[in-house]
Amino acid sequence: ALGARPLAERVADLLRRTRMPRRGDAAAPLGLTPREFEVLRLVAEGRSNRDIAEALFISVKTASVHVSNILGKLEVASRGEAAATAHRLALFATPKVGA
Repeated sequence: ALGARPLAERVADLLRRTRMPRRGDAAAPLGLTPREFEVLRLVAEGRSNRDIAEALFISVKTASVHVSNILGKLEVASRGEAAATAHRLALFATPKVGA
């Protein structure tokens, strides 16, 4: 309401990365937990487990476990297939402004 969109986006990003719930958060699709969904977003960006761990303030091992759980839930064999699934389903597509 105050026109502080950049600040609101930064706060939302920090809340997501630190796992703080936001009002109105819905369950993640495809049977994933909200945290797994966030990890999938980073996998779809081509990020490594180390990158994911740093971005989400978790250990590399925890990132690896999340990725393994995602592969199982999506019934795919690799990170690449998981990323392709996310892109095919447009899970992280940014809506076009004015379209």
